[in-house]
Amino acid sequence: MALDRETFLAVLEDSYSAYYTIHKNENMTELPLAFRADYFSRDEKFWFTKSVKIWGNETNEFCYVFCAERFDGETAARCLDFVIADAQPRVKPHKEHQYTNFKAVFVADAFDEATKKVITKREYSKSYRFSLHGYSTLLTAAVDLSDESTATNKAGRELVKYFRKLFAARK
Repeated sequence: MALDRETFLAVLEDSYSAYYTIHKNENMTELPLAFRADYFSRDEKFWFTKSVKIWGNETNEFCYVFCAERFDGETAARCLDFVIADAQPRVKPHKEHQYTNFKAVFVADAFDEATKKVITKREYSKSYRFSLHGYSTLLTAAVDLSDESTATNKAGRELVKYFRKLFAARK
């Protein structure tokens, strides 16, 4: 039984809202962007007092969720270009920046093989000062609601397990 797209999108938004800041698509773009979710994390270690910092570490993530009945290859490519163009200026690399990931999640009732290939073959990575100031990577996922499957690029393999849990929670 295929899941309802709007119901699944509400579950996905609720799941992300636990740790992420949700930004709805209100005049952000004409693309089928449902929402953007931002995640910021900073860890620090001190020695006796906060004025003696041993180390600091920042990890960030910008997740863009696109939702439509169907996607074609051209629309998916434009969405991926938008993700990179919109998220890249948000990265603020410095010596304690570890990484900032860009996620592009496509939710549709069904995907054809050509569109899945456009989404899963897209790769992007950038290092800042030879990775001394961190790096950025693009993670992509095509979530097919008709057969409850997820196709990802190599960097986005962790997303398969996440969506498998979301599908199981809906049953």
